[in-house]
Amino acid sequence: MPASRHPIRIGAILWPQTDSWPDLREAAVRADRAGLDSLWSWDHLNAIVGPPEQPILEGWTALAAWSQVTSRPRLGLMVGANTFRNPGLTVKMATTLDHLSGGRAVLGLGGAWFEREHEAFGIDFRSGFGERLDALDEAVMLSRRLLDGERIERHDGRFYQFRDALCEPRPVQAHLPILIGGSGPKKTLRTAARYADMWDTGGTLEEVSAQYEILKGHCADIGRDPDEIERTLGVSVVVRDDPAEAAEVLARQRAANGSPGADDGDLCGPPAFIADRLRPYAQAGWRHFIVDLRRPYDAETIDRLPEVRALLAD
Repeated sequence: MPASRHPIRIGAILWPQTDSWPDLREAAVRADRAGLDSLWSWDHLNAIVGPPEQPILEGWTALAAWSQVTSRPRLGLMVGANTFRNPGLTVKMATTLDHLSGGRAVLGLGGAWFEREHEAFGIDFRSGFGERLDALDEAVMLSRRLLDGERIERHDGRFYQFRDALCEPRPVQAHLPILIGGSGPKKTLRTAARYADMWDTGGTLEEVSAQYEILKGHCADIGRDPDEIERTLGVSVVVRDDPAEAAEVLARQRAANGSPGADDGDLCGPPAFIADRLRPYAQAGWRHFIVDLRRPYDAETIDRLPEVRALLAD
């Protein structure tokens, strides 16, 4: 399907930097009630914004819990740290989430970048970024094969060894989607071209367009249509009719998460203003916008994000 024909979608990352499951649950329920298309969490063991000692809840467990209190949105990690788990275990977790959610799971994966949490918990960070991305490529290849029902009788790879590996039961979805997050030109985008159903990035329109040109080049190398890959974009949004009030809400959220400064990419204001800023991305093929929702989770923004979606769809 051409990228321009993908429907406009609005999702949200509910930052798990909190010690309150009730707050996180209520935000997910509200997002479901509002009709958001996707809900995402992080895969981190330490807080990544502000002091790392801040509380943070674990991502896969949060997704499993959300699956029981929501009915509409797709559920996934933005993105799973490949270093944390063997890909066979990851596939079983994604499959279980797909069953718990009635076929709404997305397997988000990335190479991992936050060295401190690896040091804190004794997790192998490998020898460098390049090696982590090589491991990611091998892991995603194995994950796709297992999710598609293949029995891997023997695999002796650089990073993983499988013997008669099989994923049973199969996922509810006939093709459980894999999302790859990142923009590394030589390795991450090559992996996305090979295996991704969805690709997530962020930045200015010029930056993400340049990344997409590289992705298209990798797709051309293997004979794949790049429009098969749904492009998602992370954005920072607070919805208020009064832009000054929206900026105040964002400032309180940033302070609560130990990061008080503003950012040029923050979009604070009424739905029409936000839609106008996102429309060039939508016209360029980014059709799935994923909004950062920091604690304290903002009810009005959650409730009004569908207004932004409707304006973009028009």
